[in-house]
Amino acid sequence: MWRLLTLKLGRLYCCLKFLFVVSLLVFMLMNTHTLFDSFQKNELTDRRFISLNKCPACFGTSWCRKFMNGQITFETWGRLRILDFLNVKNVYFAQYGEPREGARRIVLKRLGSNQELMEMEQKICKRATGRPRCDVSQAMYKTQFSRLNGEVRLLTPDIVEGWSDLVHCPSQRLLDRIVRRYAETKDSGSFLMKNLKDSERMQLLLTLAFNPEPLVLQSFPSDEGWPFAKYLGACGRMVAVNYVGNELWSFYHAPWEKRVDLAWQLLEIAEQLTNNDFEFALYLLDVSFDNFAVGSRDGKVIVIDAENIIVADKRLIKQNKPQNWDVWYESKFDDCGKEACLSFSKDILCSRVTVDHNYYAICQNLLSRYANWRGTSGGLLHNPPAEIVRVGRLEALLEECANPKKEYGRFQAARELRDYLAKLNNNVR
Repeated sequence: MWRLLTLKLGRLYCCLKFLFVVSLLVFMLMNTHTLFDSFQKNELTDRRFISLNKCPACFGTSWCRKFMNGQITFETWGRLRILDFLNVKNVYFAQYGEPREGARRIVLKRLGSNQELMEMEQKICKRATGRPRCDVSQAMYKTQFSRLNGEVRLLTPDIVEGWSDLVHCPSQRLLDRIVRRYAETKDSGSFLMKNLKDSERMQLLLTLAFNPEPLVLQSFPSDEGWPFAKYLGACGRMVAVNYVGNELWSFYHAPWEKRVDLAWQLLEIAEQLTNNDFEFALYLLDVSFDNFAVGSRDGKVIVIDAENIIVADKRLIKQNKPQNWDVWYESKFDDCGKEACLSFSKDILCSRVTVDHNYYAICQNLLSRYANWRGTSGGLLHNPPAEIVRVGRLEALLEECANPKKEYGRFQAARELRDYLAKLNNNVR
């Protein structure tokens, strides 16, 4: 009976799949003219398509000349607008060409889904006019995003605190860093807001509130060794970042030695973001196989989705000494059985100097047996060689790192796991 039911479900799935393919082909045939136009026209030169006409309700203009000159073009499938319904996140692959350097692959992001962008516009319009629809480019001047226009000198915590994860608990030092490194102005390098144009101030604040990923990439750039994709520029609501390589997920079934190297790099990222000379702790709140990529040339692991990151200023915590500020904080294990689960308190992350959150996030969601993703389990270090299994040390360290049994056990386990993987990494090379 069960076998018969399985066969029927299998046939039903095949039929539905066949009908979907046929429907897609029919739709494409009915829109042949539109398809032809999509391949002929470079829509990235269209001001409306990239929402340049909606600035300053946009993310920047530093790369507009490159867009308008046709130096950026979608790769093949990205040109087909009829497939946009499959691209919910509005992330595209494109080619960027310089006359003397040739073309290279980049990634374009709208920083949100169409629904999220529409809701953002409605909020701006309601605050400015009381109605959900309006000329959003003009409405920006009547919202909180224009508060710093004029002679305001500094971007201060009381203005933007809580607007997004990046500024859940901002220090003045962090905000000065964000303004000083803001790439969507010709006069970057100063932390004084008065050196920015009114439109640039509003774009900065809108980005900070809607999706601060560009500001994370600018404030903690890859050129200085931070494990993020390189920010290139923006035009309208299209942001360009450097293409890194395939997502971490594509290495789930890679040879054991490759997975050991990637696991070691992930723990190195957790350590760097937690403890660094700048005394900024960057806590990853959204950790999944899709949010990391592996360099196609150097094999280096990079964070490619930096929207949900809290930045805590350890110097400020030491200075203000909030309650229990010097008590080590151990994140609580949460085996929710779903993909990419994490349990955390943003307020605690912002008020403690010693926190194990990043080790917890990497171990639970990527490395250990608790990592669930796309119907798989076992984590990146699944199915180790028999000798590794026999010794049992790897399994024990992963378990303690994800679900510690000893008080503060994760701190020690994460450190020992990094050393153990480094040793394995050297042995397999």
